[in-house]
Amino acid sequence: MAIVASMKVRRNVRAVLLDGDHLVFLRRGWPGGSTFYTTVGGGVETEDAGLEAALRREVMEEIGATIGPPVEFLTMTEPGERVTAVWHYFRADVLDTDVGRRSGPEVSDPDLGDFTPVHVPLDVSAVAALGLEPPELADYLRDHIASWGI
Repeated sequence: MAIVASMKVRRNVRAVLLDGDHLVFLRRGWPGGSTFYTTVGGGVETEDAGLEAALRREVMEEIGATIGPPVEFLTMTEPGERVTAVWHYFRADVLDTDVGRRSGPEVSDPDLGDFTPVHVPLDVSAVAALGLEPPELADYLRDHIASWGI
């Protein structure tokens, strides 16, 4: 009889947020380090009722925003020796934002670095100029945001 170790899966939710004719991303970085841009989001926690609940929590924690119905558009998987990471990318409209509602560790722990929301025109060249991480998401957006009809 063979014993098979069960693989752990770590789920993450990320949001490409539409705020009128702009996209909202996070500028990330640490003092003395390089800056990069990424989407709002993070890990799904055990207390989250599902992916959408985790996404709404992360958006509120990181930028103080509420969002409309999210639509998943991309899933990426990175197998590891002990843990497989799965990233679920959603598109959602920003309904309202109040940076005073930011509440996550991103706000209170300076060791986590910069988590500044940035608004970028909904334009392929503007998004390409960011150097958005991960590159697979940047490639997807380059190929698809023009078709989002905004």
